[in-house]
Amino acid sequence: MAVYDLVIIGAGPGGLACAIKAVELGLNYALLEKGARPFQGIVDSYPKGKKVFPTIPKDETGPYPIPGLEPGAEHPPIEEYLETIEKCIARHRIDVTLMEEFQELAREQGQFVVVTRTGRYKTRNVVLAFGSNVPIDLGVYGEAKTIARTLGNPEDHIGAPTLVLGGGNAAADVVSTLSKAKRAQNDDTPVYWGHRKEHFKIDKDVARDLGEEILLGGHIKILQGAVPKIGEVDQDGVERLIIQTQQIPLQQGVQLQQGMSFPMRNVIACIGTQAPAAVFDRLGLQQITCTEGVCRIGKEGAKLIMLTRHFETTSKGIYAIGGAVSPVFMLIEEEGTLKERKHSNLIFSAVRDGVVVAEHIAGKMSIG
Repeated sequence: MAVYDLVIIGAGPGGLACAIKAVELGLNYALLEKGARPFQGIVDSYPKGKKVFPTIPKDETGPYPIPGLEPGAEHPPIEEYLETIEKCIARHRIDVTLMEEFQELAREQGQFVVVTRTGRYKTRNVVLAFGSNVPIDLGVYGEAKTIARTLGNPEDHIGAPTLVLGGGNAAADVVSTLSKAKRAQNDDTPVYWGHRKEHFKIDKDVARDLGEEILLGGHIKILQGAVPKIGEVDQDGVERLIIQTQQIPLQQGVQLQQGMSFPMRNVIACIGTQAPAAVFDRLGLQQITCTEGVCRIGKEGAKLIMLTRHFETTSKGIYAIGGAVSPVFMLIEEEGTLKERKHSNLIFSAVRDGVVVAEHIAGKMSIG
């Protein structure tokens, strides 16, 4: 069995950037993707026609470490961006093994063996680049597992009000896309945009697109403080989600609660994903659970992976990059102390991570 310098699990922005840099540095690699094409995670999560922005985090200066992976200032739709990615893969002659789903990781004679459904790959280093694909739970009483997490075909929502949950960019993109589709069909049923908080947090580019849609006549209704409460089946057998929209205090602790009920087939929950803590646990990678006094950035109860500044885990030779470590991780500083570190779930961040890891592995091997 051939021994690779690194096996990269996931062919998204981080995994592909790591492979491209590995080729430049003369490293022997294998790039594995469980989906049917590179960037499968982005294909699954982006609505049709969604613009892709080359956003750079505030604490970074750019430019993109791999120019061919940058979406570009012209803000191309997702379909056009994916064509650019395919050309980048061909130009760099990157070999991607598709439909290879990661199952387990073993150690043999000081090296690693990556086990997939169909093969085994022996390697000196492993890069976990499979993104953050574990949906955050809605936290409602009853069942709500049939609620969509991404927008499939907008045409499925024509003729019926749709509820989009979430206060970030992903939700705003879905709201805008749905509104455009309804407007094109002269459908005046509204798109409700609900968020459990009072304030929505979206990037200025996304806000501009949403504002343009509203000015063009998009039928969008904002629901601030909209909290999902109950998932149930009504008397007609329709699965429904009940959301609380307002609480009115009455006398002696009594509250009047107002709400709305939507068929779950007309609800899309864009409330984010979380790092694959269960996978990290299974691999024996050390994490810290956020509690009061430990975390200031991470949410209470969240597990934060411990990483060096080169994104190496507490298990030497295993790295985690991109969405797998978003939005926060614990940085292991050189003196051994720990510090919470924000980690934006952006294409730029994943690309930067992949390059950093490939350079670190090349540096270790040259020393060794």
